[in-house]
Amino acid sequence: MAEPADALTVGSSHDPLPEALGLARAAADAGLGLKLLGGLAVRVLCPEFPPRLRRDQDIDFACLSKGRKDVAAWLADNGCVPDRRFNNLNGDRQMYFNAPSGRPVDVMVDRLTMCHTLDFRPSFGRLPLTVDSVDLLLSKLQIVELNEKDARDIVHLLSAVPIGEGAPPAIDTGRFGKLLGADWGWWRTVTENLTKLPALLAEKPGLAPPSPYHDPLAQARQLLQVAEAAPKSVKWKLRANIGDRVRWYELPEEVAH
Repeated sequence: MAEPADALTVGSSHDPLPEALGLARAAADAGLGLKLLGGLAVRVLCPEFPPRLRRDQDIDFACLSKGRKDVAAWLADNGCVPDRRFNNLNGDRQMYFNAPSGRPVDVMVDRLTMCHTLDFRPSFGRLPLTVDSVDLLLSKLQIVELNEKDARDIVHLLSAVPIGEGAPPAIDTGRFGKLLGADWGWWRTVTENLTKLPALLAEKPGLAPPSPYHDPLAQARQLLQVAEAAPKSVKWKLRANIGDRVRWYELPEEVAH
């Protein structure tokens, strides 16, 4: 039986990746810093794994504040309609557009603020079309209440991208350890999520791709070792003394468009 015309398949008109990649590549060709973030960035770094397809998926980008105005003007010139009121109020940290297709486009400026705050600036230019692989992984590992889609993205990244301080797109253990060694809250959330992975995969083996390049659980164990061995700051040690008695994460709120 033929698929319905509106079936959500890779490369179909309902798949947001071609439009998102087109914008990212055109922005890079124009010399602008506009990098994919979120589930679509995971697909870019894991191109041979079965993608997580979701109808009406937003296109998530990151940019730097120093280039924010140029990025906003370029998106508008390339058919993305800005939410001018939202951008005027929040543009220093987040911008909102509608792509030529009508899909929502969120652009995070400098940072992603959810359960924890992730600053993209230290490694923003490391990859051409997405935020750095370690930042993409951390953007998922910082979620206190992991859902299935985020767990799947974590497993796919750990199955596709090697861990180490080598050339991109390797997951930079130096940056990973430095961030976790400076902030106990980050350390607490990330190590807990990495520790959960074996049970999650045992319960839902479909989270893993069929032919991984790397063993995701071995890579998770390696990251746990990095987190354990990372030098801890005075701030980290003081916060560790308080432990779980005080909440160590924020409860993210959706910003209304």
